[in-house]
Order: sequence, then C-alpha cells, then structure tokens
Amino acid sequence: MSPSAVVLFAVFALLCAARSFGHLYQDEALTEDDRGENGVKLWALLVAGSSGYENYRHQADVCHAYHVLRNHGIPDNRIVVMMYDDIAYARNNPTPGVIVNHVNGSNLYPGVVKDYTGNLVTPSNFLDVLQGRRPPGGGTGKVIASGPRDHVFVYFSDHGAPGMIAFPSDVLYARNLSNVITSMHENGQFGKMVIYLEACESGSMFDGGLLPDNVSVYATTAANPYESSYACYWDPVREAYLGDVYSVNWLEDSDKENLRWETLIDQFKIVRAETNTSHVMEYGDLSIGAMTVSQFQGRKEAEPIVLPSAPMDAVDSRDVPVAILENKIEAATDLDTKRVLLGELKNVLNNRVFVQEKVREMALLLRYGSTEEANILLTVKQPLTDFDCYEEAVENFSKKCFALSENPYALSHLQFFVNACKEFDVGHARLMFREEVGVQDAVVAVALMEVSMQSSALVENVDALHTGFAKDPEEEYRNQ
Repeated sequence: MSPSAVVLFAVFALLCAARSFGHLYQDEALTEDDRGENGVKLWALLVAGSSGYENYRHQADVCHAYHVLRNHGIPDNRIVVMMYDDIAYARNNPTPGVIVNHVNGSNLYPGVVKDYTGNLVTPSNFLDVLQGRRPPGGGTGKVIASGPRDHVFVYFSDHGAPGMIAFPSDVLYARNLSNVITSMHENGQFGKMVIYLEACESGSMFDGGLLPDNVSVYATTAANPYESSYACYWDPVREAYLGDVYSVNWLEDSDKENLRWETLIDQFKIVRAETNTSHVMEYGDLSIGAMTVSQFQGRKEAEPIVLPSAPMDAVDSRDVPVAILENKIEAATDLDTKRVLLGELKNVLNNRVFVQEKVREMALLLRYGSTEEANILLTVKQPLTDFDCYEEAVENFSKKCFALSENPYALSHLQFFVNACKEFDVGHARLMFREEVGVQDAVVAVALMEVSMQSSALVENVDALHTGFAKDPEEEYRNQ
C-alpha cells in the first residue's frame, strides 16, 4: 500500500464513516464479412455499462450501434453485446419493448442479440470477452475470437471518472484496460483495433501514454481527461434522455455516410465539430485514422438513413437526474404532482450536498483547516500519475463512503483523490503519520471509518451540513 494511500485512508477514518431508424439489418444472407476480406474478419464488442431507467441513453446508444454494424454487414456471430437490459420493459417505460435513440427514431430494441445481461455486465467479463475467454456464470458464451489479421471495434457508453469507466456494480481502471490491450497486441490477438468511448473524463483512459502508439489501436473519446460528456435528446413522453452527444454524432454519421469512402479521421473530425459540449479526443496509433470506417464498422453498402433535425437539449451527464426532475416539474399540471417531484428533487440535491461536503471536509483535514488551500486541492486539475494510491483510495471511498456504481454523482469528485495522491508523497505521509506508519494503521483507519459511516447515517438534515450551499428547490421554483 502506498504511503499516499495511507494518508487518504486516515482521512476517510475521520470523515466517511428492427431496424435502425427505418430498417432492420437487411438480410441474413452470406456477406463478404462472413467470408472475410483478404482474410481479415471484423469483430465488435458493444457495452452499455449502466443500469436504471434514468440511464436510458446508454442502452439506446448500444442498440443503435448494433444496428449500424448489422446494416453494414457484420454478422451477429462476430458482434458481442453487453447491456443490463432493464430499460425496454421497465415500469417507467410508457412504450414497453421499445428503445429509441432519437426523438424521431424507430424502435431499435428488436433484433438486438444480448449476449451478457444483468449481473453479467462486469469489468472482468468485459476483459474476458475482449481477450476471447468465455466468462463464467452464463450468457451466450460469445467472445471476440479475433486473429492476428482481424479488426476489432469496441464501443462503450456509460459514466466515467479520472482513470476509470463504470459498470453496474464495479469500475474498470485505465491501467487494467491498458495492460489487456498491450497483452493482446503482443499475443497477436488482433491486427487493428478501434475504440469509441462515451463517458465523462473518458480521455483519461488513454491519456499520458496509457494507450501507446505502437500497439495498433486507435481510440476516440467523448471528452478530454478533465471534463464531462453530455446527454441529449430529451423525450417528454419517455421522460428520458435518449442519447449522448458524442455517441449520436458518430452513430448518425455512420447511418448516412458511405463508410467505404469515409475514413476514421473524417468521422473523428465530423464528430468533434458537431460535439460542441465537450472536447472529443483521439489517442493511440493515429495512422489508423487513415483507414476507412468500413474496415471496422462493416464493408457492406447500406441504404443511407438521414433523420430530421431535433433539439439536442444537451445536459452534463452527471446532471441528468436533476434535469429529468426539473423537466417533469415543468411539465406537471397539478400541484400534488409538483409537490412530490419537488420533494424528490430536494432529496437529490441534498444528497449531492452531502457528498460535496464530505469531500470538502477531507480536503480541509489534509490542508490543516485552510479553506483557501483546501479549495485549491478540490479544484485543480492534476494529471493522474500515482495509480497505486489513486486506485486504493477510490476503492476505499467506494466501499466505505459512497458506492460509485450506485452514486454516479460521486464520480465527479474523484479528481480530488488524483490531486491528493499527487501532492502527498512519502515525505508528507511520514510527517502526518510518523515513519512507522504501515498496514496496521490502515486497518485501524478502516475500522474507524465504519463507525464514522454509522454516525453519518444519522444525519437527517443535509442543509445543516452546508448552510447556504444549495437553495431550497421548492423556494426556487416558487420564485420563478
């Protein structure tokens, strides 16, 4: 355990206690992708890493991606889909069995072969499937069985944070993904790989050399290492955001373009220009950008699909739960419904205040009560370099404070741990904990943390923790 992590653990101990828009994949006849072109087969792994109806957009993105690939000739036996599959028939869904990715879009749910659903959507299963290993515990058993000349396309849509992407009950760290990709390259498990990544701070999964330029992998991300990605297409009928800005931009581009003529760098430039809510980035072997999109998303010529324009209604992905409630409140026609929704909104905001305040108190402790220095620790954007400290700190924070898979908003505060791990080196650790600090101290810290969490559970009025931090939402709406 790194000394920096021990410093943070001690702080925890004190505080935390069909058809794609108009046609289903076009036929089941043998295509050139079934046979392979010049011995090169195309494989794809599509992952929606979230669960819950408020995350509707992630599974909608993946369903859309599935039809893009099928429409362009990639056979189902070389497409692996991982999605929780709790949206199409969710109680909240007013159109059971229907998932759309655009306000004017067709049903994308029919025809999607879901290989791993529910609790099988995990980081370990994702890495197993990517490496051609059949995961234990169920599913179709389909894997990416690519060879040394084959092309692999990976698309992931969900929440993220510095150096990680989220799954329904766990997270995947950047180093783990990087190590697997490097190992696959060394073992000749693919010829070329392209990764499209939709998540907040998604650039941090590849930045700083995490994705080398010599392993034949090209990646684009929805955001740089320090910013959120954005949801879009509010649907007042389904009361959900139907897509993500970066994702719908590449998906709708692939729907309408001739992929045999469009290069990956062409698509990157189009998506970057149309995604005006965050900075779309590219990483890895940039020479792969000169290859055509068809060499990864399917070689078959498909009928172009062009949808009428619709308002993006873009919102920071981490603010989606708040935006959903605000939209519902605005649409409500009776006072009783508004009152219930206002109560729900207040609870969401209070929970956010609670998370913010706990992280702020950690910063104050590390900065010996200096508000000015604590604010710097909370707001500066340091690059992630001390992975050991950061991953240990995040694991402890998730287990003892706020389960990250269940509290996506808490992900927005993990930059604090990046900053703290970078600043508190061995010298700082010795200063705070004496030279003999070690594993036993960390064990004691964990035990004390559990007691602290029991005390935290007794807090009833979050506003008292942070007076004036968040206004009463009901009062705000009355004053509008």
